[in-house]
Amino acid sequence: MSGCSGHAVVSEGMPSVVPVPESIVPGDGHVAISHEMNVFIMSDAEGIDYAVGELARLARRIFGDRLDISCSRVSAPDSDDLSMVLPESAGKERCRLMFAVDPSLSPSSYRLEIAPDGIGIYGGDAAGCFYAVQTLRQIVPAEAYSGKRISYVDLPVMTVFDGPDMQYRGLMLDVARHFFTVDEVKEVLDIMAMHKLNIFHWHLTDDQGWRIEIDRYPELTRIGSVRKRTIIGKDPGGEYDETTMYDETPHGGYYTKDQIREIVAYAAARFITVIPEVEFPGHAVAALASYPWLSCTGEQYEVRQTWDIDDRVFCIGKESTFGFMEDVLSEVMELFPSEYIHIGGDECPDKMWMSCPDCRRRIQEENLPSFRALQGYGVARLGAFLESHGRHLIGWDEILEAGVTPMSVVMSWRGAEGGIRAANQGNRVIMCPTEYCYFDYYQSEDIENEPLAWGGLITLDKAYSFDPYAGLDSDVSSNILGVQANLWTEYISDIEGVEYMLLPRLAALAETGWSTGRKDWADFRQRMSSLVNLYDIYGLSYADYAQNED
Repeated sequence: MSGCSGHAVVSEGMPSVVPVPESIVPGDGHVAISHEMNVFIMSDAEGIDYAVGELARLARRIFGDRLDISCSRVSAPDSDDLSMVLPESAGKERCRLMFAVDPSLSPSSYRLEIAPDGIGIYGGDAAGCFYAVQTLRQIVPAEAYSGKRISYVDLPVMTVFDGPDMQYRGLMLDVARHFFTVDEVKEVLDIMAMHKLNIFHWHLTDDQGWRIEIDRYPELTRIGSVRKRTIIGKDPGGEYDETTMYDETPHGGYYTKDQIREIVAYAAARFITVIPEVEFPGHAVAALASYPWLSCTGEQYEVRQTWDIDDRVFCIGKESTFGFMEDVLSEVMELFPSEYIHIGGDECPDKMWMSCPDCRRRIQEENLPSFRALQGYGVARLGAFLESHGRHLIGWDEILEAGVTPMSVVMSWRGAEGGIRAANQGNRVIMCPTEYCYFDYYQSEDIENEPLAWGGLITLDKAYSFDPYAGLDSDVSSNILGVQANLWTEYISDIEGVEYMLLPRLAALAETGWSTGRKDWADFRQRMSSLVNLYDIYGLSYADYAQNED
């Protein structure tokens, strides 16, 4: 790339874009994007103003207070020829851009036309237009974001055709182990948008903290949102004892309903759906500390201060447990319009159930074969409750062990085997196996110079090598909804740590979900430069991707 005083220009050759588009067709000449622009909106599609707003944010990043942007709605075109579409009143002296929905394009797909007389953004829907702006963000040269007084940016004429291979392209953020503010969650959503991800899986409850306001049960946030101390060092022997290191500062926080609505709306403006996770029947200590009657023993617990799996889980034998969960999920559904609700279903010991008279009675009444089957019974009941409200349950792949309803979605994390099994039996699947998608793992073998991580190693090339269809027959591959990166935060306590552990590995996951059939590692490595430029421009922390490969 090169630039001179007052303007920036793309260097010769085609731009580097991540995820890789279906095609980039070069043309002849250049077009200048100036600080004076007319934007013509030729669609009334729902959300189109979100896409236009993203363009305005991009332009303001380049031109700052000098930006003079005028938006107007005009009649839908009879042709997709940009020179024919723009009205005579457009004015040659100003940069001209247009947004239109092209029904011949698939949902979320787009055609980005950079032509001599302006820029045309055509989407199969408003989301497609939004993703076209994300591509334009990478095409714009890095110098344009320098903060200097740029009058215009020269872009080469080209046409980009693109669209996602997978409908579900997700990121899970755990806010139960460490709490993140509304503004920090919004930053994560902005990072997702930059990578064309569209599902934010929000892990809101666990043993170490309850983070969502529930009106009917105020103790969940008064008590369950705060733990009195936090483990900060890992015991190599696998046990916690007097030598374990703690931060004695209480850690807490939760989101009010208004804050949750704010985040859901912020995500929607970036074409991201928020899927909440409320854990059941395991990972429940924060809830049990708030309401002891939810446990098998009725003991008063403290919110857990250490990690790993806890034997103290929801009592499946008591009807009051299901009354509680249905109340909670009813308030959750009021806040989140998502088709799916995640209820966890993972890592649930049955030790407490074995000595619980209520659970023993439940086994007899329901003719269940084992204490382990109580988990399946409980998950199935919640699944039926969600279905009765027009929603679908997502659970971690442990739900396969105790029986899973046909409409439930399986999130395969313990390798791909659970996802393969679920797909073969007709369930829909989200692939997120630990060996490729757990970004709380180390990024480099040089762990002495890396932040403390949970363990394991996922380098950039390892993350990129993920094939979500491996081991699947073609006739069931359509049951794979998509892929997801998971970021657990036991050892991540600030937003800089979140950024560093996500980036640049999130780019590899994004290309797997968006461009599944077009992946090429060597080509990806070359194209990463444009995305890393944006990381620097936006002040994001990231690992040195040139050094963290196997």
